[in-house]
Amino acid sequence: MTFTDRMFLLWYSNAAMAAALPAGLVSFTVLCFPFGLVAYISTFVAQYYGAGVPERVGLITWQGLWISLAAAPFVLATVPLAPWIFAWSGHGSEIAALEVEYYCVLAYGAGGTLIATTLSAFFTGLSRTSVVMVIDAIAATLNAVLDYAWIFGQWGFPRWGIAGAAWATVVAQWCAAGMYLAVMYSPRYREAYHIRGGCRLDRALLKRLLYFGSPSGLQLLIEVGAFTLFLLVVGRLGEIPLAATNLAFNINTLAWLPMLGVGMAVSTMVGQQLGRNDADLAARVAWTAAVISLGYMTVVAVLYACVPDLFLLGHAVGMSAQRFASVRDLAVVLLRFVALYCFFDALNLVFSSAIKGAGDTRFVLATAAVLSPVPLVASWVGVQGFGAGILWCWCAVTFWVCALGIVYFARFLQGRWRTMRVIEQEILNQRTPPGLPLPAAFPVAAREAIVEIGLKE
Repeated sequence: MTFTDRMFLLWYSNAAMAAALPAGLVSFTVLCFPFGLVAYISTFVAQYYGAGVPERVGLITWQGLWISLAAAPFVLATVPLAPWIFAWSGHGSEIAALEVEYYCVLAYGAGGTLIATTLSAFFTGLSRTSVVMVIDAIAATLNAVLDYAWIFGQWGFPRWGIAGAAWATVVAQWCAAGMYLAVMYSPRYREAYHIRGGCRLDRALLKRLLYFGSPSGLQLLIEVGAFTLFLLVVGRLGEIPLAATNLAFNINTLAWLPMLGVGMAVSTMVGQQLGRNDADLAARVAWTAAVISLGYMTVVAVLYACVPDLFLLGHAVGMSAQRFASVRDLAVVLLRFVALYCFFDALNLVFSSAIKGAGDTRFVLATAAVLSPVPLVASWVGVQGFGAGILWCWCAVTFWVCALGIVYFARFLQGRWRTMRVIEQEILNQRTPPGLPLPAAFPVAAREAIVEIGLKE
């Protein structure tokens, strides 16, 4: 959705494109803590599913829905602060006004975003990712159609520019939330996972979710917040550096988002195998994902470095040659930085997801707290103190991403995650089939079949 928003807005004007990423990131930063908290429900669902306790799945999902409904009004309460936030950024008056406009509209989608995230976590934790794919594809398509209509004033829609892009995203998110609810309440899921019976507030389970999920939400808040402030610092360098930075990060979503999906799969499958008390198979999941991710990122990095214009074609279509040339040359240089850190970003996504799937969220939070201020502080000092430019800022970001990948890889190798669980130990004791002497070399399919038989018995 955000990729489509920014591509259409680049066709609309450089200023709208330059404003969309900072304003969108500020909006997401405000949403980060509850977003990371309810997204962590997938780990609970995965471990309950792996332990063979379906009656707890509906209950934990409803705890996330209550959090989503409670958080939405707080996001809306930040709307009056938007002019002050973007005035502080030091961006030009035109860009700041567009940022405020975009942010204020996006706030109305907070409830839909959180509900959709909660229910996406429900289906992901059950390994029903086809449901997530179909619903999100429909929502993304709707967003693209509404983007074109609302930004440019087509088919009877008003020509609202950046506000139209924001309204398209809001409508698409609420539609996604409605579709998720409809599927969850279908007979297949409603009865099997006690959706109706779980529609209540469970203080003990909510407390457990807050204990393990809050570090995940805070980690997301720290990382996205630092990155958002980094972009606000870049905005002080002018419209072209900011637009080129937005363009490079927008193109990077083509590499990053598929690997984010792999990371979600890792977190889910690690959780399911640990719910079955099979840490060896959980480790095998992570290593397999690492091979997939590193192979994919290597190909993408080579393409970014060798044929960057291939990725810029979609953005160039709706612009004059003169306007596009003003950002193209710098964007090509910045894509080389992306190519440089792609490998480490893959390590970051895979191994942080693996340890979070086990419940090692406090280490993830500590890592984010230590490393996330690095690109922000380095960029601020360089720009304000020494007159450094955009390349210095990107060097700082590249160091940050590489450091995250190395730290999470080292933590995974340390192995403490193997003994961690987020669900109740008494459930594991009752549900895990005892007395299964499975050597490490035992065929994976046979291991899984034996565990499934044990669970059914």
